[in-house]
Amino acid sequence: MISGMLGNLFLTLALIQGQATVAPPQPVMVVIQTELGAIVVEVDLAHAPLTAANFLGYVDKKFYDGGVINRSVRPDNTTRHDVEIQVVQFQSDRARNGELRPAVPLERTNVTAIKHGDGVLSMARSGPDTATSSFFIAIGNQPELDFGGKRNADGQGFGAFGRVVSGMDVVKKIQMSKTGTGGAYGTETLEPPIRVISAARK
Repeated sequence: MISGMLGNLFLTLALIQGQATVAPPQPVMVVIQTELGAIVVEVDLAHAPLTAANFLGYVDKKFYDGGVINRSVRPDNTTRHDVEIQVVQFQSDRARNGELRPAVPLERTNVTAIKHGDGVLSMARSGPDTATSSFFIAIGNQPELDFGGKRNADGQGFGAFGRVVSGMDVVKKIQMSKTGTGGAYGTETLEPPIRVISAARK
């Protein structure tokens, strides 16, 4: 009986040691090719596994190919002066809206520890747990988009999941492109929208 107990103990220790040596998933690089240039992003599967996997699922199924960057928010055109932010927003191919997956649960920044700093990727949403394929890139530090921030009245923040590793010059060029009043986002609507040519793993 003692030998059986020792065997179970050794088995348990072996399992614990095996779990301790499992490496976290490595970041995945994605190249987003826009008509104004390429943006290379690093997707953080280790800290935001649900959101990162959701984004990569759309990348792998080519949902962003033929999509657009349709919104730029900056100090001179923002529709909200109470809580100002600076972002550019991407939208998947609208022709495939009927194929969108169920909304991804919101992974809050107080859990993931991915704050909305310069170049951080995050999911666009309305209420919590409503994000599907639209995402944005933060320009400059944007703490009001973190958990507890005031950009959304619910205070839950947005689901950040990665960062730009090269191409912030392209992001800033997109941000400064012409905006107007004829679209869904009023003065923040890019006119014309910037085309996304492709998005694929590097």
